[in-house]
Amino acid sequence: MILTGSEIRSMRSIGRIKIEPFEPSQINPNSYNYRLGRQIAVPTFKDGQLNFEHADLPADGYVLKPRTMYLGHTFEVLGSNTFAMRLIGRSSLGRLGLFLQVSADLGHTGSSHQWTLEIVAALPFKIYPYMRIGQISFWQNYGSPNLYREGYAAFSGPTPSRL
Repeated sequence: MILTGSEIRSMRSIGRIKIEPFEPSQINPNSYNYRLGRQIAVPTFKDGQLNFEHADLPADGYVLKPRTMYLGHTFEVLGSNTFAMRLIGRSSLGRLGLFLQVSADLGHTGSSHQWTLEIVAALPFKIYPYMRIGQISFWQNYGSPNLYREGYAAFSGPTPSRL
């Protein structure tokens, strides 16, 4: 079962959801709009190896190249020990050709950090630090959740694959 916007606000106020910093105007009917953080990881290839160069996003924006996967991060620290989460793009940006969380949209119960974002543009697309880029929804668990404290939950900022 998905939480409504008013329930997200309520659960945050009693500490069952973490959204920091919190802006009430970013609440939607079933989600919260999160903002893009200040860093981006740009892919590079050297000797057949994929690497990422981290850079601060300039205030006047950064143009993404089409068909290239970048790593960004949420500005907000987002999480819950009570609910599972789903991070997705905003439909208004998707209609302009910007895709988020192409493969990894599940946030496990117990994770709380700045989430790494998979960002792909179909066309050249200008992004800015702190822009409203995606949304997070919160979902009730059925059964006893095991709090996730491993893997990528330990990282904030754009974090490349550990494979």
